[in-house]
Amino acid sequence: MAQTNGSNGSSLSPSSPPPVGIYVPVPTFFADSTSSSQATPPLDLETQSAHSLFLARAGIRGLVVLGSTGEAIHITPSERSELLKSQRKALDDAGFKDRPIIAGTTAQSIPEALEQISASKDAGAEYAMVLSPGYFAGNVNQQGLIQWFEAVANESVLPIMVYHYPGVTNGLYISPATFERLAGHPKIVGCKLSHGIIDDTTLIAANPKIDHDGFVVFTGLGQNLLPVLAIGGVGAIDGLAGCFPRVVVKLYDLFNSSLTKGMTSKELAEMRELQYRICEGEKVVARWGVVGMKEAIARIWQMGGAKSARLPLAGGFEDGEQEWKKWEPVFTGLKKLEQSLESKRSR
Repeated sequence: MAQTNGSNGSSLSPSSPPPVGIYVPVPTFFADSTSSSQATPPLDLETQSAHSLFLARAGIRGLVVLGSTGEAIHITPSERSELLKSQRKALDDAGFKDRPIIAGTTAQSIPEALEQISASKDAGAEYAMVLSPGYFAGNVNQQGLIQWFEAVANESVLPIMVYHYPGVTNGLYISPATFERLAGHPKIVGCKLSHGIIDDTTLIAANPKIDHDGFVVFTGLGQNLLPVLAIGGVGAIDGLAGCFPRVVVKLYDLFNSSLTKGMTSKELAEMRELQYRICEGEKVVARWGVVGMKEAIARIWQMGGAKSARLPLAGGFEDGEQEWKKWEPVFTGLKKLEQSLESKRSR
């Protein structure tokens, strides 16, 4: 567990981090915008729950609801609660009470972040993943970030994870030294790193000054899963796993089984091949983000609609079929691999 650390809220009881493994930052499903006259089509909770159970049955360890892939910035406060409650109930009713929900938290002010976290707990979330406040990124220094996250953690009703995603926070940078300081707070239990900087990830995940039983490191990029596991990361919160969960879980499981019984050259080759296949698929996430994931999930598994989005996301690939043709061979191959893993597991 995280250790107390003087000004970091020493009177607070240490919190435990989320279970290690593969998580999915699930997209938020809406009614198909092409069949709705509304600029903000309603939530499609039926599809949302079907997708969540598809992931749970495939071995996903937990869900991140209302992260960046979940279009959190397009969701009203009442919809946040409705979405979280519905997915907690769907998992519980299907026998997946052990799968935690991590609630994405996107706020610039400390009071608003705390309000979101409190509402998330009331709706059934077990953790809050707090995006760094990047509106004034050009003027924010590391000490200000430390104080901001510590202030949130001091009053938070949930354990929190630091979400570092410069791509959506105006390039805001959080240094490894800042993570070392934040890791000492008893209610800051981990981080999601969505920047792909392996040396920075190493300086956090392998830092001997951090208590890694109490502060865990997840990569936000499945294309980095194998190297991140090798330097001390504990899993991924990965978009592609929302379409091919068994493929990503297989790589994670292979690596961890090799730690206990020794890695064979055959297993290493299989891990490298899986990582290669994942990297091929992740290119659509890098290029199209949530639009690409919804497109892929709809086309591959017929869940949701490729055009189920809220403005300004128009929904679906801009060039439709022509764009999909670029990705179809890779995704068809990944689907076959996913189905083969499902078949082996059911034997």
